[in-house]
Amino acid sequence: MMQKITVVRLSSLALIAPVVLFAMVPALFAQQPASAPSDDHQLVMQLLQRVNELEAEVQRLRSAQPNGAAVPNAIVAGVNPEQTAPAPVAVSTSAGGMPGMSVSDALGLQFRGFADTLFTDSTQKGTHSTFSEGIGFDFFMTSRMSDQFSALAEMLIEYVPTTNATSLDLERLELHYTPSDYFNLTAGRFHTAIGYYNTAYHHASWLLPTVTRPVLFEFEDQGGILPTHTVGLSATGAIPSGPLGLHYIAEVGNGRSANNLFAVPVAQDDNNRKSYNFAGFSRPAAIPGFQTGFSIYGERLYPTGLPKIAETISDAYVTYHPSGFEFTTEALVVRHALEGTNVITHTPGFYSILTKDVGRGVKPYFSWQYVNVAKRDPLFGTSLGLNHGPATGIRWDYTDYVAFKLEYFRLMRRAVADVNGIRADIAFTF
Repeated sequence: MMQKITVVRLSSLALIAPVVLFAMVPALFAQQPASAPSDDHQLVMQLLQRVNELEAEVQRLRSAQPNGAAVPNAIVAGVNPEQTAPAPVAVSTSAGGMPGMSVSDALGLQFRGFADTLFTDSTQKGTHSTFSEGIGFDFFMTSRMSDQFSALAEMLIEYVPTTNATSLDLERLELHYTPSDYFNLTAGRFHTAIGYYNTAYHHASWLLPTVTRPVLFEFEDQGGILPTHTVGLSATGAIPSGPLGLHYIAEVGNGRSANNLFAVPVAQDDNNRKSYNFAGFSRPAAIPGFQTGFSIYGERLYPTGLPKIAETISDAYVTYHPSGFEFTTEALVVRHALEGTNVITHTPGFYSILTKDVGRGVKPYFSWQYVNVAKRDPLFGTSLGLNHGPATGIRWDYTDYVAFKLEYFRLMRRAVADVNGIRADIAFTF
C-alpha cells in the first residue's frame, strides 16, 4: 500500500511543482513595489528556497520506496516477461525472482524514453567499423485509466543503415482490459506471444540481456522470419491449477502479408483468413523463478504467383530466473506447406542465454543461437539460410539509467566465410 501512495505522490509532484513555482511568481511580485528593483534579490531567494523544499520532498519520497527501489525505474517498456496480462508497466521482480513487469499504480499519462549508442566491428567483407544509434529512439507512453482499463503506445525512430535516414514507426498501440486474474483482453497492435522471447524483451536495447536480439527473433523490418507483431485481439489469464501455476494465451489477428514480409498489416489485411496463436505456460510454486511453456501459431499466406502457403510455428521454452541468475533456452520450427503440392519445408531454430550477476551491477553472459532456413522455403529460402554461433560478453548496469554492454560474437553460415566481431553498446533510459 505504501508503494502505491508513493508512486502517485511522485507523479503528482512532477506535475504540481512547475505549477506551484509559476503560481508563486505573480503572488510574490504583488507583494513588492513595482519601483523597487533592489528587492529582486529577495524574490529570487524566496523562489530558490521553494525549489530547495520541493527537491527535498522528492528525495524524501525516493528514500521511502520499498527495498530501495529507484524512481527512474517507475515506468519502463514491455509486457510481463512472465506473460501475465499485458499492461502499462513498472519495473518489479516477481515473487519467484524472475525479472517482471507489473501494472503501474499511477493514474494518468506516463512517459519514458530509451536509446543506445552502438559500436560494431567485424571481419565480414564489405563492412566497416561504425558507430550507430543502435536500435533507435524508443518513446513509451503508458496510462492507467481505471482499475480495469489501461493503455500503452510505443513509437520508435529507427535508422536506415543504407541511407543514414530516419523513419518513424508505431511499434505497439494497446488497450488493456483486466477485469480478473483469469481473463484479460488486449486490443490493438502488440507483440505476438510466440514462445517467450518476443513478449519478454521488447525493442529497447536497455531491456535486453545481450547487445542484440537473436537472429531467430529479429523484427520483421530487420529481416526476421517470424511474425513478431500483429493487429488484433489477445486474451490471457490464469488457469485454476493450484501449485502448477498454469496460464493460457489466445490470440487472433491479421498475421502478415506474404507479398510484403517486412511490413505489418495495420490498416488492411490482404485476405479473409486470420492468424491465430495459442500458448500455455506453467510457473510451479515449488520452483520460484522457473517457467516453461509452448505456443502454436498458424495462418494462411497468399503470395502472388505461388500457391497458398499454410504456415505453422511450434515453439517450446524453459527459463529459470532465480535472484541474480538467468537461464533461458527456446526452440521452434517454422513449417510451410504449399497447398496443392507436395512441397513442405521446415526451418528449425533455437537460442540459449546464460547470465549471472556477480555484484555491483556486473553480469557476464554467454549465448548461442541457431537458425537454418530450408533452401526450398518459398518465403525465406534465398535470403537467410544457415546462421549460428556464440556470443559472450558482459553487461554493467552503471546506474539505474545507464547500462554498458561489451561482447564478442562469431557468426557461421553456409558456404560463406565465418565472421568474428565485437559490439560495444551504451544503453540508457530517461
